[in-house]
Amino acid sequence: MISTVQQKAPSTLLVVIAFAIVYVVWGSTYFFIQMAIRGIPAMLMGAMRFIAAGAIMLAWCALRGDKIWVKRDVINAAVSGLLLLAVGNGIVIWVEQALPSAMVAIMVSANPIWFVVLDKRNWKQNLRSTATVVGLIIGFAGVILLFGEQVVNTLGGTHNNAKIRGVCLLVIGPIGWAGGSLYSKYKGSSSPARVTTAWQMLIAGIAFLPASALHNEFANFDIAQVPAQAWMAVLYLVFFGSIAAFTAYVWLLQVRPATQVSTHSYVNPVIAVLLGVMFAQEHISWLQIGGLVIILVSVLLINLAKYRKDGDDKKEVKPKGVKLNGSVREVV
Repeated sequence: MISTVQQKAPSTLLVVIAFAIVYVVWGSTYFFIQMAIRGIPAMLMGAMRFIAAGAIMLAWCALRGDKIWVKRDVINAAVSGLLLLAVGNGIVIWVEQALPSAMVAIMVSANPIWFVVLDKRNWKQNLRSTATVVGLIIGFAGVILLFGEQVVNTLGGTHNNAKIRGVCLLVIGPIGWAGGSLYSKYKGSSSPARVTTAWQMLIAGIAFLPASALHNEFANFDIAQVPAQAWMAVLYLVFFGSIAAFTAYVWLLQVRPATQVSTHSYVNPVIAVLLGVMFAQEHISWLQIGGLVIILVSVLLINLAKYRKDGDDKKEVKPKGVKLNGSVREVV
């Protein structure tokens, strides 16, 4: 059963800043991930990034006087963190060994589609909306178009096995990310967002270690051979990509609808493409750009129904003591 709990509405300025951080910083992380894994094995880099970020955040929370150990909250953070970071982001890190960063960002832009598919709680609202259903159909067409070039290359005998595996894994990554995001949103937490974020990153970072060992990365790693550029990229990912942007993302999930928060997935590729083309001499085909445009149209349609609902909510008479428009937290 869902009940409403009065909660102070978040500052509009804070919401805008949080969205800006997630949009811009995460758009740049695709470029910096590829820079980092040129000098550090992929799974080991993921472990370094998230263990460092999680430990720093947890220490900061403890210094602030936050209660950092609440068993139920830690368990929920572990589940959502593994889905979000170990599966969703882990696949992104892994496939960037074979695929250009901009191409990975474009493929991950299918995230919002999975938010609608997996958000069972809002199926009735979403799936009876013509805009949402049409958006889903168009979105999947866009994803097929993105993957189509790889399929054509395979049939033409010019395929690269590593690239094909990467494309297949990128079907799973967005599912893990959307599932983890929805789990984090609906399970809720009695702890501040920063504590939840810290545990998510720390637990996910630890999960990267066995994956690294399975790929024999420790035996082939020589810390003395890591270029300074790779270390700088890791530092950027720790402090900006993880501590700043991921904290902003988890907080936004608490105060805004999941479908709106998921819009970062179609802004990030624009930033990633610009950085990849300008600094990494990457090439994006017109077919892939066409697929991105189709996905953009689909997610805009998917969100159209939500924006209309928000507008209708503003016109409703508000019950005394209850605030609408994102200021009410839903509790199971």
